[in-house]
Amino acid sequence: MGFQQGLSGLNSASSQLDTIGNNVSNASTVGFKSSRTEFGDLFSTSFYGVANTSAGIGSQVSAVTQSFSAGNITPTGRSLDLAINNNGFFIVRQNPTSTTGSLAYTRNGQFQVDKDGYIVNGNDRLQGWMANNGVVTQGPVTDLKLQTNLISPAVTTKVTMGVNVDSRLSPPTVTPLNPTNTNSFNWSNAAQVYDSLGNQHNLTLYYVKGTATTTGTPWTVTAYVDGSPASGTNTYTMNYDTSGNLTNTTPFSVTFSPTPVNGSSAPVTFTVDYTGSTQVAQASGTPTETVDGYAPGTLSSMNIDTHGNIMASFSNGQNKVIGQVALATFTNSQGLQNEGGNRWQQTLASGVPAYNAPGSGNSGTVQSQALEDSNVDLTSELVNMITAQRFYQANAQTIKTEDTLMQTIINL
Repeated sequence: MGFQQGLSGLNSASSQLDTIGNNVSNASTVGFKSSRTEFGDLFSTSFYGVANTSAGIGSQVSAVTQSFSAGNITPTGRSLDLAINNNGFFIVRQNPTSTTGSLAYTRNGQFQVDKDGYIVNGNDRLQGWMANNGVVTQGPVTDLKLQTNLISPAVTTKVTMGVNVDSRLSPPTVTPLNPTNTNSFNWSNAAQVYDSLGNQHNLTLYYVKGTATTTGTPWTVTAYVDGSPASGTNTYTMNYDTSGNLTNTTPFSVTFSPTPVNGSSAPVTFTVDYTGSTQVAQASGTPTETVDGYAPGTLSSMNIDTHGNIMASFSNGQNKVIGQVALATFTNSQGLQNEGGNRWQQTLASGVPAYNAPGSGNSGTVQSQALEDSNVDLTSELVNMITAQRFYQANAQTIKTEDTLMQTIINL
């Protein structure tokens, strides 16, 4: 009888329509992967196996498999929106506040920061490696957390200045040095230095040209901090040869005692390194200057590069890597168990995941400020829907025809 065949066909067609409907409904779901229904035929068997004259007893759904092909990437402008180019999955920890929180894998990169500073997608925390003093060491993955609290200040220990002093200048006409009298020095430059509490202080360096000697032209540098002479020996001699190159490269040591302001800071000692300075016939200037101290600051912005490095920018002008996003890859992605919410779970069929930094191993790279669209092709799905509808109608017609034949036999 053809009822069994027709009924199995109806069930198969219904499953196919369910799959197509699920694809269509998720055409706008970020990171969604489309599925297809795969069928297998059914044969009746006897004690001696399958008979050569058997017509079969219908069809069955062998599997519903997903296509992990990449979807289009759409820019969003949000720094925590992430898309994966090519292979890999984001790793997230479910129920992170529970000791039984398990890892899951997703292509949905709609991340944000929760009240505790963790990078999350819903309640799932993004996994990766945290940095220590700007250096990422890859090991077991952990929850990625932004440094939302105040970044501690750093006292200045070194100032580097590559200056040029104008060789055409003559020694000042007024002595000794008096910062309020511009005739007592040839030139001055300045830098901002910081004490242990992060207070900013103004370092001003006054340059006085000396009389030429047999070894070249000496210049005397005098350090003032916040308008007062630095403690101890606050002068330094810069000797230049006849080619205008600095001959003494020992750094200039400067010490000052900050005036207490809402707290006391220890005396500050730092060096001023003039390596590479010159004396040529060009206006005096400071082509290069770096200071290693900084004031306290808070997180102001962040950016994630193609290798998943999370670069944080702070209000005090400091930038540093605070962590790195990890990606998971599987030998058999088709073996992953879909658990909904754009998440998959590892299974025996998928194999053990490999955790790599984006762009290493066989992992793809990460694109910030963008999201991966669903890979559903609506045109194909609508055509498949028409085909599935015909499939369903044809099987219904088989049952109807069989019913007519049965009625004819009954009426004999």
